[in-house]
Amino acid sequence: MARKTGKTLEKWEVAIVKALLQRNYVPQDVHAYFSRPTRSVNQARISQIKDGKMHAAIKAASDEELDAFLSAWPDIDPATGLHLKGDELLIKAREAMIAAVHTFNSAGLFFRAELFIVTSVIAWTYLLHAYYKREGVDYRYKKAGVVQKTKHGADKFWELGQCLSYDKCPIEKGVVDNLNFLTEIRHEIEHQSTDRIDDALSAKLQACCINFNDAIKTLFGKEFALEKRLPIALQFVTFDGAQRSSLVGKNLPTNITAAMNDFHNGLTDEEQADPKFRFRVAFVPKVAGKASKSDLAIEFVKPGTPEADSVERVLLKETERPKYRPTEIVAKAKAAGFKKFAIYDHTQLVNQLDARNPGKGYGVEIAGQWYWYEGWFEKVIEKLDEGWTR
Repeated sequence: MARKTGKTLEKWEVAIVKALLQRNYVPQDVHAYFSRPTRSVNQARISQIKDGKMHAAIKAASDEELDAFLSAWPDIDPATGLHLKGDELLIKAREAMIAAVHTFNSAGLFFRAELFIVTSVIAWTYLLHAYYKREGVDYRYKKAGVVQKTKHGADKFWELGQCLSYDKCPIEKGVVDNLNFLTEIRHEIEHQSTDRIDDALSAKLQACCINFNDAIKTLFGKEFALEKRLPIALQFVTFDGAQRSSLVGKNLPTNITAAMNDFHNGLTDEEQADPKFRFRVAFVPKVAGKASKSDLAIEFVKPGTPEADSVERVLLKETERPKYRPTEIVAKAKAAGFKKFAIYDHTQLVNQLDARNPGKGYGVEIAGQWYWYEGWFEKVIEKLDEGWTR
């Protein structure tokens, strides 16, 4: 079995070890500089380096390098105990996700979803690089066994898609689906102007946050979770059904709509319903029986539970809107009392109102077929009530 590089000393650390030994530090004291909660080093390694049985080809660090190391030591993040150099990938992963959430929650920004997606992809990439490094996986691109280089000579490391497709990737299917979806959207929004897509993607973005926090706790430890760093986001408004309907799915660029639909069509109903893929909750007012508990503003209630059934007022709930073919719209209109309304009438009304304009939010094209939302049926009934004729 391959030795896990994350459990061993790196070359620069071996050079420091040799320099310390040259200054007559005893192996036990040298060991104390390099063993930490995220990386436990066997004390015998220090003695083997001293005796020349390991890393004989590595030269001792210079006096300047050793003094810089000792001046910076312990060089850790005080909140987590992570070493700023040795645990650089894990620190970057946490900071990137924190930055993504803070950016999305910032007031006054118009492209929050785009900024969140780009930054969270970086966070996940660093997280998986940190995991693969610890497990001894060489996550560099190779061709015929030769490590590929960037234009300026640096090693080329796996991007997120390659990290996820690796056969020993530790991330479960629902999480991979979520990240592949967000990556697909990122490809569509790169270097392009988009209308606001925040609300249409909110369930996927929330799942991405929760998945990342679960993953970092599972792979590295609960002490690295982000709950303490990220506060609850406060807002000034509540949404009724009509307001929510007007926010979700309108003014989406056609390329974003197509990308979303294509991805969804490739998943089963069970895969789409997986909370790891998209996390949907009800926001409900919290009413406490005792004054001592009344400061808790909200709680998350899962749909279908007794708690959800007893909620008297749901402020915000993400749902998948039903879709209808033209013949179904006509059948619903007939059932509503407009017996003479036919498919030809429907086509004429669609053309008059330019109803297939994506900006109006009446429907969506999926795999070359047009489907109508409930809002279009309501518009049809409104026009028929007004006495519309072709």
